[in-house]
Amino acid sequence: MIRFGREIAGVLDLAERREWLCTNGLGGFASGTVAGSLTRRYHGLLVAALHPPLGRTLFAAKLDETAVYDGVARALATNRWADGAVDPQGFREIESFHLDGTTPVWVYAVGDALVEKRVWMEQGANTTYVRYRLLRGRAPVALELKALVNHRDLHAVTRGPGWRMAVTPVKHGLGVVAFEGARPLLILAEGATATAAHSWYEGYELPRERERGLPSRDDHLHAGTLSASLAPGAALTLVLSAEAAPSLDGDAAWRRREGHEARVLDGWRRARSAAREAPAWIAQLVLAADQFVVARAARSAGEADGTTIVAGYPWFGDWGRDTMIALAGLTLVTGRAEVARRILTTWARFVDRGLLPNRFPDAGRAPEYNTADATLWYVEAIRAYHAASGDDALLRELFPLLEDVVRQHRDGTRHGIKVDPADGLLAAGEPGVQLTWMDAKAGERVVTPRIGKPVEVNALWYNALRAMAAFARRLGKPAEPWDQAAARAQTGFERFWNPPAGCCYDVLDGPDGPDDALRPNQIFAVSLPESPLPRERQRGVVDACARHLLVSHGLRTLAPGHLRYRGRYAGSPEERADAYHQGPAWAWLLGPFALAHLRVHGDAAAARSFLAPLADHLTDYGLGSVAEIFDGDPPFAPRGTIAQAWSVAEALRAWHELG
Repeated sequence: MIRFGREIAGVLDLAERREWLCTNGLGGFASGTVAGSLTRRYHGLLVAALHPPLGRTLFAAKLDETAVYDGVARALATNRWADGAVDPQGFREIESFHLDGTTPVWVYAVGDALVEKRVWMEQGANTTYVRYRLLRGRAPVALELKALVNHRDLHAVTRGPGWRMAVTPVKHGLGVVAFEGARPLLILAEGATATAAHSWYEGYELPRERERGLPSRDDHLHAGTLSASLAPGAALTLVLSAEAAPSLDGDAAWRRREGHEARVLDGWRRARSAAREAPAWIAQLVLAADQFVVARAARSAGEADGTTIVAGYPWFGDWGRDTMIALAGLTLVTGRAEVARRILTTWARFVDRGLLPNRFPDAGRAPEYNTADATLWYVEAIRAYHAASGDDALLRELFPLLEDVVRQHRDGTRHGIKVDPADGLLAAGEPGVQLTWMDAKAGERVVTPRIGKPVEVNALWYNALRAMAAFARRLGKPAEPWDQAAARAQTGFERFWNPPAGCCYDVLDGPDGPDDALRPNQIFAVSLPESPLPRERQRGVVDACARHLLVSHGLRTLAPGHLRYRGRYAGSPEERADAYHQGPAWAWLLGPFALAHLRVHGDAAAARSFLAPLADHLTDYGLGSVAEIFDGDPPFAPRGTIAQAWSVAEALRAWHELG
């Protein structure tokens, strides 16, 4: 589905705009541009997750390749430098680029020879394979591969001079130890000659970081060069690994990667009859969905390893809210209910005072519980899982935990999260803390504080109470108290209606009274399984969002014309924080909008058509995946992470539910 010729791959700006991603099921990844240049600090051939899914460390940045054929040497690599130079310019040699599943594949034209390069990762290991094959040629091609390495946190940049790494010959290649006690990097290739080196290449320019207002210069160490000759039809596999004994058999490693992705697609096709008629872009999203499902290593000796969801690549870890929103689309839609079960039980361990963690920081720090909605999304995830699986055993196991969650919300827990007995609605918030999904901070300033009673939190609260009533009935427990609480919340929810606007207030009972800013949060009062709104008001919400917020790839976070509207997400960290939820469109909202549209208009084909622009988007930005956000103003350029879990998940979930 995703393939380019020289019209894209041979034009630097266009080739750099398109980024690829490989993952390993641990939170580790490899990523870069079609051009081969590094444009982000997050680009590299091996970003290892040393404490899955976190502890992510850049070990191998890139390979600078030179191919010698018929007496002529051609550089296949591309580098941008801080002085403005682009040297070498190997992108000029790219004949074509395509994704084979999620694997990036380049074909370079070297005279009348064709050299194929593909990059993939070992599932469950911090190991990357780079395989070169001579597809066509009258004579062998000599390859020279310079390995550029590092050992830094994925969010950092490096100043190399003065840092001495230990580079030593090992069987089939080189070993690199960045400092005493560091995890070694192995650079291996059977059939190649390895020559150690130690030379810092200074001043790689990272234009995407410069656009984000962040340090944009990085250094990498040339740790050695591997050389080999490729006969026509022959292949050379280079292995970059932070594991002790990676397999060197490139053909077997490729079969494992192919087999893994085939099983992912087969599971989806067995689970979903509609998969047989699904367009190619939906199958591509199913493979993208798999990239976010990762292991979570035990945090203590008595704890078992678990399963979780990475919120987005390349810079997010696993977030509670994102995990629960994405769970249905990434696992249930794709026929992986057993994975959903493991995620639900993994996160159950971390519920504290009725709250799910918002996120797990790196470096083993305590989870952060600054969220008013993640736990309510957890209830919805359990509901969706049970609806798909009929797993009464898990429902029975988790029901006491859910009862405590509701009790804590009713009586009061962290950050002012508590049911107001006057109307049955859930209030939340305190100065300096961001509790909803609109959680941007500029320094210590919360950009969208939304203190009071946020509309989507209360739509989720009502939905959770209805789910609890259904759970109770299923388990033979009293359901009437849950029904009564839900009815009370539904009556209270009438206060959200804003008659002059014909839609809902965004927040009630805030410091400045009701907030009438037109935001997309009210769409969940229609799209969730249980809606607190009557049909005519549901239509008002959907039509208001369609009129003012809908763009090609999502819903704007604020209607144009509002004083605080920002239509472009760019600039310094503070400028981007100010814009994040003040106009840019979020892709994950497109699925709920399409489902809400079906509920009020009853036209499945029309509702599904709202998802169609995503098919074209898969060939841009993060190839084969869906971006985090888009500018609110035309041409709605993609921004943020190149691959976002809930963006992919909600598109998949909506497409299947609209079938």
